[in-house]
Amino acid sequence: MKRYLLGLLFFATLTTSMQATAQTSGTQESRIPPESRRSVEQTFLTFPEWDLVHSPAEYARYVAGHPAHGFPFLGHIGQLWGGYAAVTKEQLHAGYSTNAGYHVMILVLATSTTLEYSLRWAYENIFGRISWAASSRSLTPEDRYGSTVAQDYVDFIRHEPWYLYDFKSKLQGLWTSTPWTGRDMLRKWERRYALTTEYGVKMVYAWLIEKATRAAYEEALMTTLVEADRPPAKMPAGLDIQLLRRFDDGHVLLSLPRYFDFKTAVLQLAQQGSSLTDIAGNRGVIFLTAWIPENRHIDPGTARILFEQPMLTMPGLKRVGLVISVSRLSDFLLHAQEHGLTVEHVHDY
Repeated sequence: MKRYLLGLLFFATLTTSMQATAQTSGTQESRIPPESRRSVEQTFLTFPEWDLVHSPAEYARYVAGHPAHGFPFLGHIGQLWGGYAAVTKEQLHAGYSTNAGYHVMILVLATSTTLEYSLRWAYENIFGRISWAASSRSLTPEDRYGSTVAQDYVDFIRHEPWYLYDFKSKLQGLWTSTPWTGRDMLRKWERRYALTTEYGVKMVYAWLIEKATRAAYEEALMTTLVEADRPPAKMPAGLDIQLLRRFDDGHVLLSLPRYFDFKTAVLQLAQQGSSLTDIAGNRGVIFLTAWIPENRHIDPGTARILFEQPMLTMPGLKRVGLVISVSRLSDFLLHAQEHGLTVEHVHDY
């Protein structure tokens, strides 16, 4: 969790630099209000940040049926740095804004994540393996509690800052909702120690980061403004999608939810016949990740592959990083499943 504290301390000194470098590329003809535009390089540079959501998501799926020591922590470290290298190469090759402040933040996050995952790998492969070997090789109530919390945490951070997660109640639940005695006592108490330490440390850091963040930063915008070629036949329900303006040529200005729900909003609009032409001031390209069977290939006429990574806990699947034109995004999402693709995340700048 040190990565969040260090990232905040570094990032607090870089606000001015980031604002100076966040001028949106290629937005001279954009009809998105200037204050709602974001620079194009951010669609690529947000990948390392979202890898810190994708990796815990893969961990949560894995520990739902396996002991934690089998999770490929070291492999995920390699994928984090490999993905970061790929998006940085694309940024430099395309000549996008440098955004040095964003890179410093990513380097802090990636370096401290490397340290954290290395320590977890070492602990699980020593103490975790010992307690598992001494058990009946079945998950204890503590193992199952930890997997439930891991998934709950992922569901939360897809929409909210990590430091708002209620680690305190999860720590209390560990000691009140799992039996103190029972089968495989060594494993039970080793897991209790591991989870108590994890939740306790995260609880303290979350409190500190929340206080520091609220003192240093304005609240982040949770919406992305887009231009679409026409209004949807029926306004989708269930998400915060708003029609803000109609243009003379029939195009419309819409407000969509940002981050994880952005993909769902764009898909719902596409299903209602509305395709995006501008996202946050960008009419060029956008980056997304998707899962696809290892023996399947992407049509080069549809999207350009930036990198491929095996899904380390899901044999037979690979993650692909794709660069696609903004104007083709809606149609791509609409027909992704027909091509064997599961879209993981659309990086909305």
